[in-house]
Order: sequence, then C-alpha cells, then structure tokens
Amino acid sequence: METRRDPAVDVPDALFDDPEAEARWRGRFTAARISVPDWARDAPARSVYSSNASGTWEVYAWDRQTDAHRRVTDRPNGTRGATVSTDGDWIWWFDDTDGDEFGTWVREPFAPGTPAGPAVPGAERGYPAGLDLGTTTTAIGWSTDDGSTLAVQVGDAPLRTVYSHTEDAGIGALSRDESLLAISHSEHGDSRHPAIRVLRVDDSSAVADLYDGEGLGLEPIEFAPVAGDPRLLVQHERRGRDELLIWDPLTGTETELDIDLPGDLGAGFYPDATALIVAHTRAGRTTLHRYDLESGKLSDLPTARGSVGGADVRPDGSVEYGWSSAAQPSSVRVLRPDGTDEVLLTPPGDRPAPSVVLEDAWVPGPAGDVHALYSRPEDTTGPVPTVFQIHGGPQAADEDRYSAVRAVWLDAGFAVVHVNYRGSSGYGSAWRDAIEGRPGTTELEDVAAVHAWAVESGLADPAACVLEGWSWGGYLTLLGLGLQPERWAVGAAGVPVADYLAAYSDEMEPLRAFDRSLFGGSPTEVPERYRTASPLTYVDDVTAPVLLLAGENDPRCPIRQIDNYLDRLAELGKPYAMVRYDAGHGSLVVAETLNHTAAEIAFVRRALDMPVPIGS
Repeated sequence: METRRDPAVDVPDALFDDPEAEARWRGRFTAARISVPDWARDAPARSVYSSNASGTWEVYAWDRQTDAHRRVTDRPNGTRGATVSTDGDWIWWFDDTDGDEFGTWVREPFAPGTPAGPAVPGAERGYPAGLDLGTTTTAIGWSTDDGSTLAVQVGDAPLRTVYSHTEDAGIGALSRDESLLAISHSEHGDSRHPAIRVLRVDDSSAVADLYDGEGLGLEPIEFAPVAGDPRLLVQHERRGRDELLIWDPLTGTETELDIDLPGDLGAGFYPDATALIVAHTRAGRTTLHRYDLESGKLSDLPTARGSVGGADVRPDGSVEYGWSSAAQPSSVRVLRPDGTDEVLLTPPGDRPAPSVVLEDAWVPGPAGDVHALYSRPEDTTGPVPTVFQIHGGPQAADEDRYSAVRAVWLDAGFAVVHVNYRGSSGYGSAWRDAIEGRPGTTELEDVAAVHAWAVESGLADPAACVLEGWSWGGYLTLLGLGLQPERWAVGAAGVPVADYLAAYSDEMEPLRAFDRSLFGGSPTEVPERYRTASPLTYVDDVTAPVLLLAGENDPRCPIRQIDNYLDRLAELGKPYAMVRYDAGHGSLVVAETLNHTAAEIAFVRRALDMPVPIGS
C-alpha cells in the first residue's frame, strides 16, 4: 500500500520563549496522575488504579497493608480497563491491540511474578460489553459485528451464553448471592434508551423486565450489596432527567426515590445497603450526598466547588473520590466518617501548576439558554484570540475540572470557551435528545449562538476564532468549518467523523447501533440524514486551514473515512495538515499527547499569523 504524504505540522521545539512558561505547560502534562482506586470487595486492602507515572497510562496494584505499589501492565500504547477479583487474589485487565479496543480480558495474580493469561476460557475477542465478578460467578459480555453476547461462568464450569442479540446489550449487575444477573439491552432498537432484564444465573431464564417505553432509558447500577437482598438500584428518566429508583425484580415492586436536588443523579449503595451515596450534577459541577433509604433524609458530603468523579464507599464508611476544578489539578481524596477530608494518594514527582478559573455564561439559543464555560487569559482585556473547545460524546458535557490542554491555550494567549450544546448530558433528557434525527447541525446552532455572544461581549476577536475538538467534538469541528465558514479562522479536529457514510460502514458495532438510534435508522434507511450530517458534504465550502489528528487503529472514528476527507481537501487545494499516530481513539502515551497539543497550537498560531517563539 502506498504511504500517504499529507502535509505535516512543523512542531517547534518550544511553544514559549520564557523557560519557566515552557516548563510549566509541559509539567502539567507530564505530572503523574492517578485514578480513584478500585478495591477487592472481600479484601479491601488490595486495590488497583491507573496512572501515567511511567509516561503511559498503565494499571497499578496497591497493597494498603504494606503501602506497596507496583506497575502491573507495561504495553507500548498503554492499557485501559482493570479491576480486581472479590478475594483480591487476581487483577483483571483488558488486552486489546494498540488501542483498537478489540480484545479479551486477561488476569494475573495480585502478587507479582506470574504473567497474565486468559481470564475466562471460551470468551471470544470483541469489544467489551460489561464485566461483573462474584465469588464463584463471572458475568462477561462482548460485542462484534454480529451483535452482543453475554455469558456467565460458575466455578469451573464451561462458559455459558445467557443472552445474545444483534442489537446492543451489556452486563449490568450481579446480585450478591450470585443468583440474579441484570442486563441492559436494546431489543426495541434504541441503544440510547435501553431497557433492563433480570435473568436467573442457573438457567438463564428471565425473571422480570423493566422498560419505560420509547425515548425513556433505564440503566441498572447495582444490586444491594447484601446476600439475599434482590433490590436493584436503577437510573431512570421518567420526569425528564436522570433520577433513581429501587426495583425488586422478584416482587415487581418499584420505589422511585424523591431526592430534592434539581440536576441529574447517579448513585451507589453504602456497604450495608441502608443508604446511597448520590452524585448530583448540575451546570458542569458535582456535589456528593448521602441518602438514607429508610428515612429519606438527604445529607451533604462536603467537597470543594468543582467536579467529582469515581466516588465510592469503603467498608468503614469512608468515601474515596476524585476531585478537581479548572484552577486546581486533580487529586484522589478520602472523606472520613468523622468529616475529615484529606488526600488519599499522592502521585510521585511534582504537582502540575494551577490554572485559571472557569466562568459561567447562559446564552440565549434557538431552543433555550445554552450553558457555556469560559476562561480569559490572565491580565488581558478586550477581544483576544479564542478557541472554542467542543466536547465529545455527544452524551457528555464540559465541566469545571482541571485540563492541561485548556491551561496551555490560556498560557498561549487564547481565551477558551466550552459549549454544552443540545446533545450534552447533565441538562435533562429533552436537551440531550434534541439532536435525534438531526445530529450535527443542531449542536452547531448552539455553538453559533455562543460564538455570537463571545464576540458581542468583547471576549473573542471575531477574526481569530478557532474551532477545536476531539471525537464528536472533532466531528462538529469539521462540520462547523463547512457549514459556518464565516465564523472560523482555523480548525483543529482530533479523531473526528469526517465522512459519515464510510464511518458507519467501518466503525465498531456498538457505535453503529448508537448511530441508528441517533439518526432514526441506518444510512440505507435514512440516507439523506447521514448526508446532511456528514462533514464531507460541505468540504467544498471550507475556507479555514484545518488540522486533523487521527489514530490508525481507531474503531470509533476509523481512519479510512478521515482519509476520504483528506483526499477531497487535497483535490480542492485547501490548506490542511495531518498528524497520524499508531494508536486508537486518542493516545494513552503522555509524549504523544504533548505532541498533539503542540501541533495544534503551532498550526493555529501560524494560521492566525501570531508570533511564535524565537528560533521555531
């Protein structure tokens, strides 16, 4: 196959003339970070977590009794996904190839010395579709182009399929006595709004189904962590936002929890199943609460203003959680039962430098106010070059959390604006689902409204507005450059959808199911919707220089459809450049992420004719 020769980016040795500024931005990326640890249910002193301390995101083991830490995985392109068995004897991690997300679970002893081997004999290679480990039962799922397969292994018995379907499905939760398995499925054809089925583990028979109807999704969270207690915690959206209910599939009893908080809710059980830890998300920030199931009393769990992730309750009642804000880097913390809040784990090396706070703006849009978060470079007034960083998903949201990428754009003299467009999570079901049948163009209407506000308010220089994003944000970047060429001076799109018809053909099956739900059918059934939503349709109208960054092994936004877009740019003589790397949907290698960020800023500076460091 002939090697492509797309224009490359001339990445400078330094982004800043000032050595301190140069060291600061690089230090934000290279500083070691860690995830909230996942501990063994019946041996809570044994934990696993992820860290980039080696320069690549890998899996680490932590023995809390001895405070010994060791790196478990060591793979060139990093490792996503790990857990620990209930007895703490085994570490499980997902073995894919160079970030392609297609593989199988392997396991190795918690104590070092023995290499990893297949965790579940008989499990096929595929895209992961859930995993839950019991004492003697393993529930595992995978998906391929043929659909979803869910299976269980009890003791040493052979792996047994309990559910398979051409539509998307996944493992939900295993009951504590391992007699019941809750699965999420979309037999009705809408993977964005799944239903729940509870199966008996011993014979795969259906116990009960829970389905709220068209456009109303249900997610199984977990069974009560007490043997013999069949209650299942469920997230629902019956009143237009994510809320909670308790369902007993054996009796059919449903109890909707009346929790007086205005935003979207997620939760998990306390270890004795008498209470829930509730995460409340609203307008890009998170608060934690304890909800007593008997009295209905809601108590605040005090955390600083910002975003919380990965909160869970230890057997002693301590809450371990991750926290950060736009100004302060992430930390893994523990809130003790006596109210003491302290750092739980300190990564090795220097801490990353702080950054600038995010402000809120509520901008009138075509379907209601659009929430935007923005930061201005310190010590600036008047209009400045502005990068509109568009989040991925689309079922996600920008939040008040630390970002090394945002920080370096600010240091480089750019304002940064985040847009939680229609399609984003955290603003209710109607806002999230407003893009159905008309994806891409709907979100860009909200981006345009925020762009107009940023210019009119005196924040953004209208001649120096940058559209930038990764994944769905990269897709919206390419689409915006073609549909709104008058607004954007330059664009940078990471791992985007560029040619939607080719992307659908090549992407992983769970994403094809997602697209069918989003568009209202496949490209064969609703071809005009896909054509209208495809950046390739509007590539002739692109006037701004565009940078694309993509992974060769990406199963979500495959490389062929990006190459199709690049070929058309080249045919038309449009100014563009390409950064191609040997991984999947983003890189787990810190040096690669550094290079991507430097390439974006260098490309944008040159496109805007901005000063670059001496000698670059």
